[in-house]
Amino acid sequence: MNQGDGRRTSVIPVVAVGGFVQDEGMTTGYDIPEVLDRREGPYGEVVLRRHGALLQIIANGCFLMDTSDGRSERLLVDAAYEALDGRAEPDVLIGGLGVGFSLAHAAADPRWGRISVIERESAVIGWHREGPLSELTAVALADPRTRILESDLVAYVNETSDTFDALCLDIDNGPGWTVTEGNGGLYGPAGLAGCARVLRPGGVLAVWSAQPSPEFEGSLRNAGFQQVRTEEIPVARGVPDAVHLAVRPG
Repeated sequence: MNQGDGRRTSVIPVVAVGGFVQDEGMTTGYDIPEVLDRREGPYGEVVLRRHGALLQIIANGCFLMDTSDGRSERLLVDAAYEALDGRAEPDVLIGGLGVGFSLAHAAADPRWGRISVIERESAVIGWHREGPLSELTAVALADPRTRILESDLVAYVNETSDTFDALCLDIDNGPGWTVTEGNGGLYGPAGLAGCARVLRPGGVLAVWSAQPSPEFEGSLRNAGFQQVRTEEIPVARGVPDAVHLAVRPG
């Protein structure tokens, strides 16, 4: 998010200051976010903090996302649905949970069938189920269509017998710039093969990115996807966010 629209287009180092986590460049008083929870997990440290009216997630000292906007997360879900050309009650897999914009938006749309969300950080799942992020997703989590899967997405798509009509990926900064070790493989040949594996014929892959990536469009075509295109979302500062769309043949 970038600071203009709440997406992850930059990495902001954070340091501990008097019990808080402070962005470099911030100094005193009300500028210092309040740390609500800090967890160590198998993938490193994750922090939930409040900065004014916003909730923010920090991973291994890098600012990942906040609750300031959500336009591109909603477009991710809507664009996937529209690309399905009227398929009745399609099942969607969203990866990952983040601050919950994509889940909440999908659950608010009665046209979706089963809504599965995969998230590997147990702390993030807990913040949604019984923590501060529940204010964004309580209704969605109570929806009988919703299920939460605690797993690594790359492992899941290569092992599961489940299939879906749409796969909406919002992992790290997208294909062009990953900040968490291991996430880059999701956007390479093996990861894209796994994505195709869990999509039903004619299913749609939608991938959020911190910037448009012609190289990733080529990767999608090389992986056998068709109807590859990119939708851009203007942001307040910097390059636009993007949603890459592709269809599994069938």
